[in-house]
Amino acid sequence: MLLGFRTANVRSLREEQELSFVVPEGEESDTARTVELSDGRQLRVYPLLGIFGANASGKSNVIFALKKMREAVLSSYAQWTSYQGIPRDVFALDPKAEEESAFYEADFVLDDGVRWTYGFELGSTRVESEWLHAYPKGRRQEWLDRDASREKVFNFPNDRIQDRALLARTTRPDALFLSRAANDNHPQLTRIYRWFQQNLWDVTPETEIAQREAFTAGKLLDEQSRERIEELLRVADLGITGAEVERRPGKAPVVRLLHAGESGESVSLDWEHESFGTRSWFALIGPLLLALDTGAVLLIDELDASLHPRFAAEVVRLFQAPWANTRGAQLVFTSHDPSLLSSPRGGRQLEPGQIWLTEKDKQGATEVYPLSDVGPGAEEDLTDSYLAGAFGGVPRMAAGQIGRKLLTARAQGAERA
Repeated sequence: MLLGFRTANVRSLREEQELSFVVPEGEESDTARTVELSDGRQLRVYPLLGIFGANASGKSNVIFALKKMREAVLSSYAQWTSYQGIPRDVFALDPKAEEESAFYEADFVLDDGVRWTYGFELGSTRVESEWLHAYPKGRRQEWLDRDASREKVFNFPNDRIQDRALLARTTRPDALFLSRAANDNHPQLTRIYRWFQQNLWDVTPETEIAQREAFTAGKLLDEQSRERIEELLRVADLGITGAEVERRPGKAPVVRLLHAGESGESVSLDWEHESFGTRSWFALIGPLLLALDTGAVLLIDELDASLHPRFAAEVVRLFQAPWANTRGAQLVFTSHDPSLLSSPRGGRQLEPGQIWLTEKDKQGATEVYPLSDVGPGAEEDLTDSYLAGAFGGVPRMAAGQIGRKLLTARAQGAERA
């Protein structure tokens, strides 16, 4: 389970920014799950976080940074040899940023209850630093301390890692130690590597839709999965009563959704005749169920981009509901839609600690902060206050401002002509 993530010098995230799933101390929560740690302590952890903000405020860059950390862990040893230098996306509006390292750190708990912190800093041509800490008894154990600026780059306090000398000797300066160890199926470190392999899955509703449609269609061939997929299609109120699926060896299955007809009988439509919204929802169901079934951390950028607000709200409910999310799956999503802050019947769909806002400063750098830091009132309507700009995270624009700017530009253009 992911507890927190920190990053710096990644796209618009210039200074260090933090995203935390842990319920702030003293804050009540009806949605948080209790995580039992190996030292006997308990943590209250949210099942999902939503990131809201104006266009170009850096929302997607938080998802991007999480995804890039995963890619680095999985790819640095085998694939980075084909690059001229280390692939990075540093802050572009300050020339000094290219000379500085990109920073990533994840805080997570494995199935045995042991808490781990793993992170690294990437320079343009080498891994500047890398560290791994464990907390089996509540106190920090240092497993790995790598610093490229030292004469002895690798340090292994208390010699906990097996085969450490061989791994250090055969880890390239531009590759992560963790990636190198996992390549040899290291008995201790491979489980850390696999956490990244099995989490931080990135989904953007408007892209890779064909592959996700095929994945969901394949899940329809399994009777247990089929029942849940059809139920999710029906609950979205699309007028869908079921689905037909035709197996094709070596190819993606053919799907036809069944719609309620005027005579009461179900009518099947060719896939090409389904609306984009229906297809987007169908394509998202497969990855959603996979994450819920495996307890993975799912990343969805622009949740509302191609989904009706009702569909987006249904995604939130799936991760919030203990009866649907039985394995501790987590979700990080970005959205423009303030309706996700409140439930249709009144009240709050997301708690203040689950709502994260992004704003850019005058230098173009993004700040990420939770709504719980702003301290909204207990009875305050979060949607109304957010739209009014009380929390930040919305465009600084007066009504009609765009139209006035266009008229001014047109008049200036006419004068020059």
